[in-house]
Amino acid sequence: MNTHNRLGAALADRFEDAPALNDLPATDEALAFCANLAGRSSCRRFAENPVPKDMMRLLAALALSAPSKSDLQQRDIIWPRDSTVQALKSLLNGQDWIAAAPELLIFCGNNHRQRQMHALWDRPFANDHLDAFFNASVDAGIALATAVMAAETLGLGCCPISTIRNHGPEVRAVLGLPDHVFPVAALAVGWPQDARRTVSPRLPLSATFHEGRYEVPDFKSLLDAYDQSRLRKVPPKKQRATEEFGLADAYRWSDDKTRQYAQPERTGFGDYIRSIGFKLD
Repeated sequence: MNTHNRLGAALADRFEDAPALNDLPATDEALAFCANLAGRSSCRRFAENPVPKDMMRLLAALALSAPSKSDLQQRDIIWPRDSTVQALKSLLNGQDWIAAAPELLIFCGNNHRQRQMHALWDRPFANDHLDAFFNASVDAGIALATAVMAAETLGLGCCPISTIRNHGPEVRAVLGLPDHVFPVAALAVGWPQDARRTVSPRLPLSATFHEGRYEVPDFKSLLDAYDQSRLRKVPPKKQRATEEFGLADAYRWSDDKTRQYAQPERTGFGDYIRSIGFKLD
């Protein structure tokens, strides 16, 4: 299959209303990269082969080459080693596959460095409000997304881990994070155990890509069609919160996601962020 057709097939697997690929002014190399992006999926089964140290440093360098708000560079990546990584994995022991991940990278928002520079220059930090936290969070998120693309381009498998935020104070103690530095996500990294991947279908572009202004026509019909299509393509392996919500005959994506967020998660996160010096006004 040529690269143009491979990209089209990958997009068709992902979106019910995949974009047309007529007259794309792109090289085969560019189309191949786009096909890899469209067909990517998270990896949770890793081979035992170690990832070379130089490759981990390269991955960090590529991630930190990503855009940063106003070139402030308010993100750091921590590569925990030995007892530190074991301590972090023990905090995340609710997911067995994390314990088997060969490497973890912790992506942090860092507003501490900016404040250090203000102290050195003896200048006021005049933006001590919600935007300081938000800017650092977005910077870290952009670096994380770039790390995912870089890892998969290098042949590695990876999977982001948001549950690192369930343990803010503990992670801070393990990693020695100063005030105004906080974990945004971890990233499990390693060589994939096999090439088989399950692609997660996305909501149609008509729901999430808006031309001109925000508009989602007939959301209920759109969601029902997506639920049905996803159920056919990727049947879920288990159901959440069956004690509270029962067993569904046809367990849909929207059923799963509303069950998930019907349960409290990270209710103390705001208090933790305030405790490390951020003002969220």
